Amino acid sequence: MRLHTASEVISFAKELENESASFYQNLSPRYAKDKDVFLSFAKENERNVVQIERTYYGVITDAIEGCFAFDMNPDKYAFNTGLAEKATYSDALEKAIEMEEIIVKFYSDAAEQAKSLLADVPRAFTMIVSKRNNRGPKLRSLLKEEV
Repeated sequence: MRLHTASEVISFAKELENESASFYQNLSPRYAKDKDVFLSFAKENERNVVQIERTYYGVITDAIEGCFAFDMNPDKYAFNTGLAEKATYSDALEKAIEMEEIIVKFYSDAAEQAKSLLADVPRAFTMIVSKRNNRGPKLRSLLKEEV
């Protein structure tokens, strides 16, 4: 299944945000040392969902929704949030870094595809890319501390 309409892409974006928020919420009690970092990422994900919904509902019309502004394969942006029971902290951080890279790629690709038809939605996606790009260095610094 490919994503073609704005509604489909927004729904998928919310799914990515919710899955990654759940991942970070699950990490927080498991790795209490950096609990605050993980919980802040989860809260930011919740704010991202609100921002996406507000932007989308603020600009959407039947004409835009009816057109096919996207051609995205959601499988390209799939990630696994499961951690083995014996996963190390380094394993968890590496999984988080990989997940962030995939999500940034999704938002970047979606913003690029929609920029000619939907000005506000790509701008919101680009802002989320900027926020999520800040997570990579933070996660990598935690990984270096661990090693």
